[in-house]
Amino acid sequence: MKNKIWMSSPHMGENEFKYVKDAFDTNWIAPAGPYLPKFETSICDYTKAKHSLAVTSGTAAIHLALRLLEVQQDDIVLCQSLTFIGSAVPILYEKATPAFIDSESNTWNMCPEALETAIKKSSKKPKAIIVVHLYGMPSKMEEIMSISQKYDIPIIEDAAEALGSSINGKQCGTFGEFGVYSFNGNKIITTGGGGALVSKDKEAIDQARFLSTQAKENALHYEHITFGYNYRLSNISAAIGCGQLEVLNDRIAKKRNLFTHYKSSTNIKLQKEPKGYISNRWLICGLLDDKKQRDNLIDELAKYNIESRPVWKPMHLQPLFKGTSYYGSNISEGIFDRGICLPSDTKMVDEDIEKINEILTNFFL
Repeated sequence: MKNKIWMSSPHMGENEFKYVKDAFDTNWIAPAGPYLPKFETSICDYTKAKHSLAVTSGTAAIHLALRLLEVQQDDIVLCQSLTFIGSAVPILYEKATPAFIDSESNTWNMCPEALETAIKKSSKKPKAIIVVHLYGMPSKMEEIMSISQKYDIPIIEDAAEALGSSINGKQCGTFGEFGVYSFNGNKIITTGGGGALVSKDKEAIDQARFLSTQAKENALHYEHITFGYNYRLSNISAAIGCGQLEVLNDRIAKKRNLFTHYKSSTNIKLQKEPKGYISNRWLICGLLDDKKQRDNLIDELAKYNIESRPVWKPMHLQPLFKGTSYYGSNISEGIFDRGICLPSDTKMVDEDIEKINEILTNFFL
């Protein structure tokens, strides 16, 4: 059988191994060492975020942001419904109450109208808003930021899938009070598993750094006044990240070029970029006519050992969140029923792309 074509797998550049070897040679095999601040500085240099903290996952970064915003038991946190569970489950870590917001049909992200409805109908003022840039497509941040400011509710911007995406030149992850990135193995760049929290607020990032290292006080012995977490990224992972950031623009260019190939060869209704929006096209996604056609296409690609999958199942449909408040008109449910994530791997060669295009063309004959 032909080697599997993955949807989005790790893709190493030339320098990652060199940096990891240097970390080994200098014995910095710990959640401390020279590559951590270098990686954090590189994240800021790329995104133009003021301050950053490298942690073990995007989920950890969201959890830290909720903690910094003093989200507590029974507080309401508004969260985009169409997303990976890592966006929402940290709300439960703090025993707060999630309320889910529907998508709008253009970007598939949080609907500003549904968001404002949720705020008006909430039993008390929500403590935070978690908006997601799904699959690399920027959300309608101008409208969402306006609502955030109108009601004085801070935004946690989940850009886990959107490193390198932008709106009118401003990087996703730098609009809200906090921004979050993921470097999981399937992301556009990877540290093998990892994430980052960014903010304009230096004191907040300093506090997040403190919490991410078990909240150890500045004492000769181990002193703890409050509890923290084991969330700090390792120096080894940061070394990988330094090399990966060097090739990020190349990865984005490859993804966007792949989107152009798909656009010319398929009847799938692919996501379009609104004016001024740049998507990194982390996963190239689109809609088919109905669920049956979508599932048949996934099965057809699988026959050739090619990975594809449905889009995320909305959080308000997940058994874990049964009975949770949901605001909207079921746009996200329709996207879930018809949406597909196409193979978007940057290691694909021309032969792979041609084969997929051939399968897609024949499927719609």
